[in-house]
Amino acid sequence: MTEVSMEIWQQLSRQRVKHIVSSYQLAGNEASQFESYLEDLLNRYPCPLIELALVETLIDNWLSVPLIRGIEFLTQAHNKLKLWDTQPIVSTITPEQFQQIAGLDPTPIFGSAEIPPACPIVRPS
Repeated sequence: MTEVSMEIWQQLSRQRVKHIVSSYQLAGNEASQFESYLEDLLNRYPCPLIELALVETLIDNWLSVPLIRGIEFLTQAHNKLKLWDTQPIVSTITPEQFQQIAGLDPTPIFGSAEIPPACPIVRPS
């Protein structure tokens, strides 16, 4: 990839993460702290992995009323990312479920016949 196309891909990847955050109003009442924490994660982890962690955390908290938001939510997503640093990424969701929840193309996370996934994902046994 050229430097320009790499930069565009990076911007699109960040937009995808921000789309999930804004769709579910995940920053809650802690917008500036949340943004700062999210920026740290964006600088540390691949965007597709952050997307998966956000969606997996949404699913984990689906039945919580009200939905957990803010730093507490992001801390839970970060804990998933840290776990995936040391263990295989085990996802219980399908690409179709990811698309329904996030409203985004699942290809950057799960790959396709032509494109490998950003990080290998294992199905639970």
